[in-house]
Amino acid sequence: MNILALEPFYGGSHRAFLDGWAKHSRHHWTIIGLPAIKWKWRMRHAPLTLSAEVNTRIAAGETFDLLFCSDMLNLAEFGGLVDSRIRQLPSVVYFHENQLTYPVRDEHERDYHFAMSNIVSSQAATRLWFNSDFHRQSYVRAVDDFLRRMPDYQPKALPAQLAAKAEIRWPGIEEFPARPPRKPGPLHLLWAARWEHDKNPADFFAALDILKQQDIPFWLSVIGEQFSEIPTPFTRAKETFADKIVHWGYQQTREDYVSCLSAADVIISTADHEFFGLSVVEAIAAGVYPLLPRRLSYPEILGKQAAADFFYDGRVDQLARRLVELSTTIADTSVRQEYLRRLRPIGQRYCWLALAPAYDDALTELVMSEKSTA
Repeated sequence: MNILALEPFYGGSHRAFLDGWAKHSRHHWTIIGLPAIKWKWRMRHAPLTLSAEVNTRIAAGETFDLLFCSDMLNLAEFGGLVDSRIRQLPSVVYFHENQLTYPVRDEHERDYHFAMSNIVSSQAATRLWFNSDFHRQSYVRAVDDFLRRMPDYQPKALPAQLAAKAEIRWPGIEEFPARPPRKPGPLHLLWAARWEHDKNPADFFAALDILKQQDIPFWLSVIGEQFSEIPTPFTRAKETFADKIVHWGYQQTREDYVSCLSAADVIISTADHEFFGLSVVEAIAAGVYPLLPRRLSYPEILGKQAAADFFYDGRVDQLARRLVELSTTIADTSVRQEYLRRLRPIGQRYCWLALAPAYDDALTELVMSEKSTA
């Protein structure tokens, strides 16, 4: 099949998802993306810009069987501007995030125009795919709450309609090489999340402050995607932990990224917001011990059988206490072999080699189903 994929924000996890799936897919993909900058501007102009590009391709004779896009595209607006042959295709909207529950520092900052864009896209799509069940449930609840606040003409049946066509499709990852033997030395801690306030860097560095005060030796790698505005905790931490830093900043190449993960002992999250947790999953696949708050999507992505010791209760003091414990055990070869054994099936669950065939089948079934009812 020929899949038309549209991505108004073609960078980071959005790009990794499309490129990874297309690489392992049996379908033919045409990916049209826009640079991953100024996300608000991208959401506003993407229907106009992308419809013009697609119309040019249709006029040149290109044909497609299904339209796939992310939540950054207002599918309803796009449908009003694009050739009818595209408008009539079955469509899937993939929700990496959403603008109803994505955190803002002040609720007054939330632009409900973008929230409504997500809602009308959901209504226009044939299927909705979410990167976790946590995300799916929180989105449907938020839609219901949002619509109930409308002064009149409330579409009360809509949340149930959206829930009925929502599915869970995790992001995939590439396989990681076998983990090399651990080099002697202190505990090597890893931050691999975006450098933004919703990832709660203040708690992460507060826990490290406790380790430093207790003279617990450790190495530190702080990587992850950065933007023009860097939260203050990172600026302070670069000075505070200067003598402990091994890696600092975004890793520009896949090779550097893999090398960084392969050297780390523990990946830590203090996030207040996480719809999936791609960096955590990749670190797990690379054999890095996860230490995560028992909230958000983390219990789901690790699975019901995940060991309790991969979680902490979300408090800084308990995080620091767990790190002190790990500092005395992580170098033990038998301990490392045991946790690697437990982590391996978690990492394998999310590899594209396992996910792509099932996702390809889902698209094929959708197209065939739509044709049979046409």
